[in-house]
Order: sequence, then structure tokens, then C-alpha cells
Amino acid sequence: MQPVENFAPRVLAWFDKYGRKNLPWQVNKTPYRVWISEIMLQQTQVATVIPYYQKFMLAFPTVEALAEADQEEVLAHWSGLGYYARARNMHKAAKVLVDDWDSQFPDSVEGVCELPGIGRSTASAILSISRGVQAAILDGNVKRVLARFHAVPTWPGEKKTENIMWELAEHYMPSERCGDYTQAMMDLGATLCTRSKPQCLLCPLEADCLARQTQDPTQFPVRKPKKALKPEKRLQFLVISNDDNQVLMEKRPQTGIWGGLWSLPELASDESVVMHVEQRFQTNIHNITALTAFRHTFSHYHLDIEPSHVRIGEVNAVMEEGKYQWFALSDVMTLGLPAPVRTLLSEVVSIE
Repeated sequence: MQPVENFAPRVLAWFDKYGRKNLPWQVNKTPYRVWISEIMLQQTQVATVIPYYQKFMLAFPTVEALAEADQEEVLAHWSGLGYYARARNMHKAAKVLVDDWDSQFPDSVEGVCELPGIGRSTASAILSISRGVQAAILDGNVKRVLARFHAVPTWPGEKKTENIMWELAEHYMPSERCGDYTQAMMDLGATLCTRSKPQCLLCPLEADCLARQTQDPTQFPVRKPKKALKPEKRLQFLVISNDDNQVLMEKRPQTGIWGGLWSLPELASDESVVMHVEQRFQTNIHNITALTAFRHTFSHYHLDIEPSHVRIGEVNAVMEEGKYQWFALSDVMTLGLPAPVRTLLSEVVSIE
């Protein structure tokens, strides 16, 4: 694909007039602050990220503060953002930076990519925005702009297509104002060259955009080939509370869905709640209240949750240390919780 001239100058001229310059992470653009924002912005929109980012930076203002924190505290501040592996990797990377890099980010994209949870595009964004390094990015917004501008005829997720788009991204990356250009390309994709309603007449690249010359620019980027419908999984979630207004929480394994978060005891949809609770915890059940069932969708399957509020007496079983723990209903919402678990507990707290 043949690159065009004056691509970057047009993008930068647009950015100077219309680009976003007052987002929280655009103030005091250190590698640490940019890094946190870039990780949060993966799979998450700016409006959602802003309050999380502000609270996170108050709690962990430096990489040292993040490295010294307990994972539990980090996950609690991440609770609700989803994709929790991002937070766990960020915590690990902070420890590596403190222990191996004297709390400083490496100077090269390759060096930053060695940190847990950081890929090529994120590493380039960190260095270009915070240090002015000439390093191209290829996040979702940039892919969309380039795919439309060149009417790329294949799905960007294919390795061959991705390589072509990296070549274009690197070609257009200017040698000056690298940070502004990176931010400008992200802004262009987020505010004008949007997925469903691109505002082509306002775009600085409109005159040469090949997708604009078609009747439907939204046909680019080419969509991923359809897969079969997502599988469905059904589970019962148990909100088990005792006479002391405490709720029993279960710590998830570090790997897998909701890794490292506090969740609720689960059982298969066809299992008996009474038998499970009485046998597992050797206790008597006072009463069981069915809560509203709902669906939570992951990237690769649907989870249908059938929740129950189970009131019990004293637990006589020896519980596995570190896996189960009682928390006061007034305190449980401060934990790192998966979004659907937080929703369930909010319902129970309001009932209480």
C-alpha cells in the first residue's frame, strides 16, 4: 500500500485545534502516569477510566507505592474495570521496575516490552508520550484510522495484515512532536473516525481517505470472520451470611477468570444448595432467599448466574486457610470484587 505525503502534518494541525489536552494523564506526563492510563484504557472507554485513574493515582502516586502495595489493595482499586489480569500484571511490573530498574522505565520499546502485561503498542505509547521517543503505536483507534484511510481489504487481526499496518504506522510516525502525534492518532480514532458514525467531513484526512470514497466507510476495518455462538455456562452463586451480619467470601486462584479477587462460593446449577452448604460447612440453614438471576458475558462465553442468599448458623467445619474468609457486610464492598459479585452483594446489603 502506497503511503501519502503530509499525513502527519495534517493530523498534528487538527490536533492543535481540536485534540484532547486536558485528560488527567495528560498532566505531568511521566512514564508511570502514562503507563497506568494506557493499561486502564485497554478495552475501556475514556469516560469510564477517568474516575478510576484519579482514585488509583491518589492511592498509588508512584511506581514505588504500587510495588509496595498488597495485590489485594490493587485489585480493590481496579474492581469494576474488568480484565483483572491487567491489574495483576501491572502490580508485577511495578515490582520489576523497582527491583531491577531503579524505579525507572527502560529507554527502548524492546526493554519496556519485557515488563509483564506490556506489548509493543503500549510500550511505544508510554515512551512517545512521556519521553518523545519516535515509536509508532497500533492500538484499536489507530488501526481503524489506517484501515479506513487505505481501505485495507483484510481483517487487521491477521498477522500479514497487521504487519502491513505496522509498516504504515511506522512510516507516518514523524521525527518531531512524537508524543503529540501519538495522542492525535488516538484522538482521531476516538472522536471522529469512530466505529459506527465516522464524522468524515471533519476529518483532516478526508480528501485522501479511500474508505471515504466508498458508500460505506464503516465496512473498514474488515470485520473478523464470524465464529460460532458463544457457549453458555450456568452456575449458582451463594451469598452466605451468618448471625453476626458477616458474609462468606472465597478467594479466587491467581490464574483464570477473576484471578486473585474475592468472589462467592459457587456450585453447579443442578446441585442442592441445602446439601452443599450443610455438608461443606457443617451448619444449619436458617432460610434461603432466591435473588434475581442474571447473565454476565465474558469475551468467550456467557455466564448465567442463579444467586441465592443463604442465612446460616455457626460454621463447624475447618475451612481452608486463605481460601475462605468472613467479612462484615459493611466492609465487603471495599474488597477487590468481580462486577457481578459486587452487584449481588449490593442487593444483599440493601436488604439488610
